[in-house]
Amino acid sequence: MTWDSSPEVLTLHAVRVLGFADTPAVARRYDLEPAEADEALEDARARGWVTQARFADLSGWSLTDAGRAENERQLAAELAAVGADAEVHAVLREFLPLNARLLRACTDWQMRPTPTDPLAVNDHTDTAWDAAVLAELEGIGRGLAPLVRRLEDLLTRFRGYDTRFRAALRRAEAGQHGWVDRTDLDSCHRVWFELHEDLLATLGIDRHPHPRVRRTEEL
Repeated sequence: MTWDSSPEVLTLHAVRVLGFADTPAVARRYDLEPAEADEALEDARARGWVTQARFADLSGWSLTDAGRAENERQLAAELAAVGADAEVHAVLREFLPLNARLLRACTDWQMRPTPTDPLAVNDHTDTAWDAAVLAELEGIGRGLAPLVRRLEDLLTRFRGYDTRFRAALRRAEAGQHGWVDRTDLDSCHRVWFELHEDLLATLGIDRHPHPRVRRTEEL
């Protein structure tokens, strides 16, 4: 059984995985109509689930504590309906070693230690160093693809993480360095962060180091 989330669930969840985003970005995240996303956001605001903030020329939505709880309630209901709890837990267990590799690769992309400065910033002049990092990201992407396929066979909102990661990596390989780790692009790091948040939200797990996968009531 494969579950298609409702536009209302997808709108609230888009705010969750994006963290802070304006209405067009929320709509784009799951290919919703802008008017549909706007209506769902206004309804969520009326229910106290989201709040809108403005900082200088930036404006966006974020979840309230009540909205975070409601999002997790909705996702738990979907998980129960499709009977996918055990499989999503299994995917998360296999994801975590890849996550450690991804974090290390991003660090290596940002820093290139030298004999005199172990914290030297990577200026991307060492092509062999960068090639090794990109090769590691390629391997991580190969490990990611089957995990995403298992998830999307259960919950269609997981579709696209692997293709987005691969698209970002191809841009980085073409010399656009920011597509590895910039947070204002749909970079490898950005895609990975969203997937990690998606998994944790789906299982009701707080984002902190965890030695084993546990249900919320065990935390």
